[in-house]
Amino acid sequence: MSKIAFIAPDKQLFLQGKKIIHELGLHHKFDIYLARLNRGIRLAKKLQNEDVDVIVCRGGTARLIIESRVNIPVVEIPITGQDLAQVFHESKKLTGLPHPKVAILAFSNMIHDIEILSTILDIELTIYPLKTVEDLPSKIAEVAVTDADIVVGGIKTILLAAKKGLMTHLIRSGDFSIRTALLEAQKIMLGRKIEKEKAQEFKALVDYSLEGIISINKDRVIKVFNPTAERLLNLSAKDILGQKIDSMLTFINFDACLLEGQQSIGQVVQLGTIWISFNIAPIIVDQLIIGAIIAFQDVTRIQEMEVRIRNELITRKFIAKYHFTDLLGVSPQMIESKRIAQEMSLIDATVLISGESGTGKELFAQSIHNESQRKHGPFVAVNCAALPQNLLESELFGYVEGAFTGATKKGKPGLFEMAHTGTIFLDEISEMDKYAQSRLLRVLQEKQVMRLGDDKYIPVDMRIIAATNKNLAGLIKEGQFRQDLFYRLKVLTMTLPALRNRKNDIQYLAHHFLEYYKRRHFKQLDISDSGYNYLSGYSWPGNVRELKYFIERLVVIASEKWITEDVIKKYWHDREDEIELPAIVSDDLPVDNAPLPSEDKRIADALAQCHSNITRAAKLLGMDRSTLYRKLKAYKIEIKKAY
Repeated sequence: MSKIAFIAPDKQLFLQGKKIIHELGLHHKFDIYLARLNRGIRLAKKLQNEDVDVIVCRGGTARLIIESRVNIPVVEIPITGQDLAQVFHESKKLTGLPHPKVAILAFSNMIHDIEILSTILDIELTIYPLKTVEDLPSKIAEVAVTDADIVVGGIKTILLAAKKGLMTHLIRSGDFSIRTALLEAQKIMLGRKIEKEKAQEFKALVDYSLEGIISINKDRVIKVFNPTAERLLNLSAKDILGQKIDSMLTFINFDACLLEGQQSIGQVVQLGTIWISFNIAPIIVDQLIIGAIIAFQDVTRIQEMEVRIRNELITRKFIAKYHFTDLLGVSPQMIESKRIAQEMSLIDATVLISGESGTGKELFAQSIHNESQRKHGPFVAVNCAALPQNLLESELFGYVEGAFTGATKKGKPGLFEMAHTGTIFLDEISEMDKYAQSRLLRVLQEKQVMRLGDDKYIPVDMRIIAATNKNLAGLIKEGQFRQDLFYRLKVLTMTLPALRNRKNDIQYLAHHFLEYYKRRHFKQLDISDSGYNYLSGYSWPGNVRELKYFIERLVVIASEKWITEDVIKKYWHDREDEIELPAIVSDDLPVDNAPLPSEDKRIADALAQCHSNITRAAKLLGMDRSTLYRKLKAYKIEIKKAY
């Protein structure tokens, strides 16, 4: 524990300081010593090796400790004008003279404006300044041959003057001066503690840094040489510290840094069998260059770390965030779908998920992954419809440098490689062209991939989950999908029910989305039974996605607090020329027979409402952008941009 040393040059100050320290409640922070002049210097030097942050002292002893260059800050107890006035007053009493002749022997730090004070108090004063302790005998001898009535000074002065038969009086410090010095010492100790903590933090950073760090002063003397620098340069810090750096690192020129403050970043040099990358920066305090710092690394180590970090980032980027608990629904169809998916998660085999757009195929895929033995590996999702066919192959399989115009240097790993030890989800697999289908078939058969432009195979260990919103058997008949790939994918299969076929879930999901968006948008509203019945009667061709987006839209734009059937009709569309209102599905008719607006009209109206913004239109329609693009092409709907 850090301490403050109170060094008193006389017993009277010792007792006075002890009393005030206890009054301030600082006795646990102070060690009190009795020592003066040269003995005080020896004590201060000894305290350098102990846990002492500050020294409090007075007079000549304080002056000598400071001049001895002890590396502990010294707080002097000042001799104030009040203290000197007390001395002069008592000198008059001791001598019995109204205007005594006073000789004062003191170091320069003991007397300030004393002549002015003596004039005010009508004292005839002679000052005998002291530079060293050895000056005392000669100065006392000078006083002895004068007509001085009394000698004033410190304890050593008083003792020597008394031996000469001179009248003496000791200069004392008042309680206020001592208390002020003690509190100042406490502040300095706190500052030193903060400084030590910062120094230890810096030392820890330097010692455990993966970079070699060397610090030099303006004279090029090495002050810091951390363990990594020792290892990289094969030199010992104890042999290097205090030496000139020019003789150690001859390949670095420090002139521009130390003279002009220039930085040098990213220089590379070979040392023996390794390559070193180093940076040089000046250390500037108060706009003055006081030294420089050199940081360097093994280039090979940097490259290895870069590869490892890149792989870690890739793995972290491809994360499945949904679990089976996130799949909402209370209908028998939904409960059975979750049961089947949970059973599939336990088997490490290919899965094919069928279902309309918006039924949650990717949510099921992520949930299967997170319950499987591959849950700690990456989950890579690829929308085969969103990527142009000329890019899909390079994204899936990767490529080597120079494989095609625009290929990046060092090539790029494909998504199959990135899914190694995990799962790759191929959404809308029906949109993959025949060539990519054939390459995918080989991946399934051989468990290895070949990058574009390469001549070697890379083994991959991954699970494939594919999804489609089309009838693959029908596409096989049309010659658009490979039959052998279909059978390779059709190991574990499941079909997700459309929302219109599980009407029990519509109110449940609507209520869930309502509560979620109320919290998100800080709105207060509720849906009535008639409102829920109206929502349950709609066929929801966009399935859960469409329902979710409609509830969000309703929460955002509705001004009513109570959402009835009429309110829903009011906000179903916010312009008269938009899509017609949904038809209520009769309980007496099959759901598929419910009258719906024609799909091409719904799409055209949505585009008009969203000013041809594809992203907003897709959200309004409850479908993916890729699905919307495909339908635009099928219906030959032209996109007219509004500028």
